Amino acid sequence: MSFISLILLFALLGALLGYAAIRFKVKGNPIVDQIDALLPQTQCGQCSFPGCKPYAQAIANGEANINQCPPGGEAGIAAIADLLGVEPLPLNEENGVKKEKMLAFIDEQTCIGCKLCIQACPVDAILGAPKQMHTIIESECTGCELCIPPCPVECITMHPIAKTIPLWTWEKPTSSNQGEPS
Repeated sequence: MSFISLILLFALLGALLGYAAIRFKVKGNPIVDQIDALLPQTQCGQCSFPGCKPYAQAIANGEANINQCPPGGEAGIAAIADLLGVEPLPLNEENGVKKEKMLAFIDEQTCIGCKLCIQACPVDAILGAPKQMHTIIESECTGCELCIPPCPVECITMHPIAKTIPLWTWEKPTSSNQGEPS
């Protein structure tokens, strides 16, 4: 009899918790998700936030400027400004400057398998095991360079991404007489 009463009590409490979860559900701010979708998702921390989602939350709350993300560059700033209906700002150089897109490369002959780079990688783009050689999963690497400082044998280098048809972009003109007919 006591077993049945406990089951009924747990069923009642479960139903009460289920109802409370639906009734009092906290909805997120949709603007945060929209801003987060415009950020590059490198999770590099160059904006002084631990990742893209906290940075998006800070922008939505008015606690951060839209110009603190070097990987997003001017295009990212312009997209966020357009979304929020504000004027785009130049990139804040205190957080870094926009660089050419790079990928990490591990010299497998030098790697000692210390796994410090694995712990530092915010997107799990490094594959390896303790005391074993490590390698980079190129499709996952965001080029944030956070794996370089912890490496004790300096076996990680950054290499530019090879220009392929999907990655090719027009070069900006370098001529001093821009806009003049030739």
